[in-house]
Amino acid sequence: MIVWTAIALVVMLGIAWAFRFAGQAVTGNAPKFRDMPFGVAYGYVLGVFVLIWLVWAYLQGRSSDPAVANKFFFLRIAIEGLIIFSIAAWIFRLFGRSVGTAWSRKMFRSMPLTASFGILTIIIYAIFAIFAGVIAPYGQEQIIPGVAANIIPGGDPAMGGNPEFPLGTDQIGRDILSRLIYGAQNTVGIAFATTCLAFLLGGSLGFLAATLGGWLDQILSRAVDVLMAIPSLIFALLLMTIASVWAPELGIPLTVFMVIIIAVIDSTRVFRLARAVGQNIVVMDYIEAAKLRGEGLGYLVFKEILPNATAPLLAEFGLRFCFVFLTIAALSFLGVGIQPPLADWGTMVRDLGGFVNFAAFAPLAATAPLLAAGAIALLTVAVNFVVDWMLHKSSGLKE
Repeated sequence: MIVWTAIALVVMLGIAWAFRFAGQAVTGNAPKFRDMPFGVAYGYVLGVFVLIWLVWAYLQGRSSDPAVANKFFFLRIAIEGLIIFSIAAWIFRLFGRSVGTAWSRKMFRSMPLTASFGILTIIIYAIFAIFAGVIAPYGQEQIIPGVAANIIPGGDPAMGGNPEFPLGTDQIGRDILSRLIYGAQNTVGIAFATTCLAFLLGGSLGFLAATLGGWLDQILSRAVDVLMAIPSLIFALLLMTIASVWAPELGIPLTVFMVIIIAVIDSTRVFRLARAVGQNIVVMDYIEAAKLRGEGLGYLVFKEILPNATAPLLAEFGLRFCFVFLTIAALSFLGVGIQPPLADWGTMVRDLGGFVNFAAFAPLAATAPLLAAGAIALLTVAVNFVVDWMLHKSSGLKE
């Protein structure tokens, strides 16, 4: 395998040199080919080879031979999913350009396809999270009477599946599809609430430190430095382990402790951003004019500083939401996050990991933990697409 890979790379080097030389000869040494570095030419050739391989692999995934198709099953699903989501995002953007207010139509006209994909994905997640009780066929903690545990996903009775449960059941007989839907409500909803709390704490203290300065700024900044010096996931895991002992004695759900702990840890990053942005704003002339008018601290923060800091804070909100979302999933995977019987994608990845053993001969049966992991990854990518677009708009750059 290594030998064939080395031979392929050498062949591509020769094709890249021939491509650049032929381009210079055919176009009369046009600047595009004359000034083209060899690395760029090699990149074009490599891209073409990768595209050809993807087409070949996709066709192998559609092969009538199960042994061949199983090897490329997940790649085929990924390619088909990318195509379907791209078409859906394009239709969504086209719909937004013709329906809605003048402001929304203008926004959709300037929106790249990646941002359209991100917004569409976030809307779908929000619908599942809000209406999980209506969409899910069963309850998230419901153990279905008369139904076996560990039913294989796919619905094929010959493989141990059940058509009534397309994604199968977990180790105690709960419907995986229902728990996957409720996972959006719990994981995404709790992550959103945690991010809002983190911004309330970090943003408020950051603006106060920037506006008042002095000893308050020094105390808050040094406290934040101490908290940021500790790795966030390890610190959260340590505090959650302690909270798991206190929670039963205090009668407070462990999830409440998790929200507070993650919000406080992540508020340090928000504090740094809010303080830095606030310090750039408080030296402006309109802030001095407001002080001369006798305006109070509340007016300065909420009427003068906050409106001018909205763009970077919104961008940070999207990024911070992704980190909080992944932190909650990681803590749940480690067993100290969202607690049973609540459905959570991180816990589902851990509990359903055994289904991956069926990937060799029944790829569809291995999708149970991958669906939960894919849901986490898809939302993270979607939010980052929207954040990138917001950063581009706030920067004032043109396409």
